[in-house]
Amino acid sequence: MDLSVRFLGTSASRPTVERNVTSLAVRRGGETFLFDCGEGTQRQMMRYGVSFNVGEIFFTHMHADHILGVTGLVRTMALQGRTDPMTLFGPPKSERLLRQAVTLGSDKQHFPINYVEMTPGEPLVRQGYSIVPFSVDHGGAAALGLAIIELPRLGRFNPDLAREMGIPEGPLWGQIHKGQAVTLPDGRVVHPSELVGPTRSGRKLVFTGDARPSETTIEIAVGADILIHEATFADEEAPLAIETGHSTAREAATVANRAGVKRLVLTHISSRYSRDVQELAAEAREVFPGAVVARDGMELVIPFDDADTLEG
Repeated sequence: MDLSVRFLGTSASRPTVERNVTSLAVRRGGETFLFDCGEGTQRQMMRYGVSFNVGEIFFTHMHADHILGVTGLVRTMALQGRTDPMTLFGPPKSERLLRQAVTLGSDKQHFPINYVEMTPGEPLVRQGYSIVPFSVDHGGAAALGLAIIELPRLGRFNPDLAREMGIPEGPLWGQIHKGQAVTLPDGRVVHPSELVGPTRSGRKLVFTGDARPSETTIEIAVGADILIHEATFADEEAPLAIETGHSTAREAATVANRAGVKRLVLTHISSRYSRDVQELAAEAREVFPGAVVARDGMELVIPFDDADTLEG
């Protein structure tokens, strides 16, 4: 099951020549959904090959640079003849603003749109994984981070040993792999522990949205495969980061280090660093070596622990 993220916009507050405002496309298997939808997201989707067959958009908060793109995206989908429903997820008390954004400039609804206000800590349970909203501090705004947390996977089944034991290939293999003891025609009882290795972990992706560093983020990000943390400013603007409810690159790296994540990607970059992110990268790497600053169009493929290393 593939899991990947594509950065559609990595700029804070306003677009620049190099960077669009915030949006992240997540693909898992045959599903594609968006985290935030800033102005111009639909063009970025076309530019970077992200399908418009998106069924869900998750909004971390209701600031304009994170929601304005939904107006044009929904309108384009309608012009393309979409009939499939879409669900928009937002923080508490977000439905009114999302409805206004969707209906702006049009009084006709061409396909069903559902609105769900997420509650921090209450997971949205899917087949094989959950999307977990968690509280973040963004200067008083009702804001959430989002975590994709997969269920643990079955251990590896040993087919060679199964053949040596005389277990016929077929349904019995499947039963053993799923944790069931089976009785063979000769009366032998085979237990899963004889053929199945230890349970393997699923993957975890954590996206903070706009946020100050917090214990809540550290707690949910423990051991994450990727932490995507905003890093609007460098150290020189630390007081401004506090004032505006944002993080510095060093603060984001400290969160990643304390959580023991495998990879840190910085996004939501102030326009003052849009062309040259070396200052941000250097400050983050002093705390978390290997931290990278996202760029528009960057794609990261997230493998399982027992697969290849991250790409992107």
